[in-house]
Amino acid sequence: MDIHALPRFPLATLPTPLDELPRLSQTLGVRVLMKRDDLTGLALGGNKARKLEFLVADALQKKADVLVTGGGVQSNHIRTTAAAARKAGLDVVGVFFSSPSGGEINGNLLLDEILGARLVYANANINDTERAIQAVCDELRAAGRKPYLIPVGGSTKLGCLAYMLAFQELQEQLRAQKIQPDAMVITTGSCGTHAGILAGVKFFHADIPVHGVTVSRPVEECRARITRLVKETAQFVEHALPLDDADIIVHGEYVGEAYAKITPAARSAIFQLAQLEGIFLDPVYTGKTMAGLIDLVQRRVLKQNATVVFWHTGGIPGLFAFPDDVLGK
Repeated sequence: MDIHALPRFPLATLPTPLDELPRLSQTLGVRVLMKRDDLTGLALGGNKARKLEFLVADALQKKADVLVTGGGVQSNHIRTTAAAARKAGLDVVGVFFSSPSGGEINGNLLLDEILGARLVYANANINDTERAIQAVCDELRAAGRKPYLIPVGGSTKLGCLAYMLAFQELQEQLRAQKIQPDAMVITTGSCGTHAGILAGVKFFHADIPVHGVTVSRPVEECRARITRLVKETAQFVEHALPLDDADIIVHGEYVGEAYAKITPAARSAIFQLAQLEGIFLDPVYTGKTMAGLIDLVQRRVLKQNATVVFWHTGGIPGLFAFPDDVLGK
């Protein structure tokens, strides 16, 4: 299969920049570059725009008239899916596994409302969300609609394909600058971005360890999801993507109390990056991931003078949803 020939619905501004972070690098003693997928453009950016280019194209090809997806109440994925649906002339339903604290409408939830998404509060746990999404799809079909189900995070073979191509984009930027990284560090949530980058490493014959920092699921669950997604992607693209256990690196010690609960280390990382590089991280995803990178350097898991690529996957609206947490109030 020619992976570049699959239909796409244009949503993202690509390629995203690959930026040096000189002041952070000097502070840590490693060379840190940032792949700026916070700058994909659609609805304040983030990694989901890449995945949705393929998912929306597939939905349109299947004559769907409404996108249905799910996530947490401050889901970046639901916000981006809602924007993508509007650009494609589709309706959209976001299924949340919790309700907003105190009924506050802010951050991503405010943007969902502005985009006119139908919002359903399932009050399920994170692992029951897929069933809740399916129930909404069944309801829509019964009403004569044509729903297209997008799993949490857009973590499907098409979503993974998007990040295989994102890795190729990064690889071309690295070659142009004659940079050979020693490691990549990414956020591991619904696991599709991690699986897609890892699939890209295999597909394009690179030799770069991919360090995932889980922000929600237990490590073994992440490993199982990544393995499954890479296998499904390999079958889809008709290309072997062999994985060893050692290829799937997931660090579980940075989650903290729970998903979407900021940690002191994440708070410190948010302030440090803003004040050193003028770049914002969020408290749910990238703040914890940068805290992980810093700790991995301090513990010499990432060696001194190494070159490390940090994937910034977006999530900036989270800063406005949790201001007291970010400020430590």
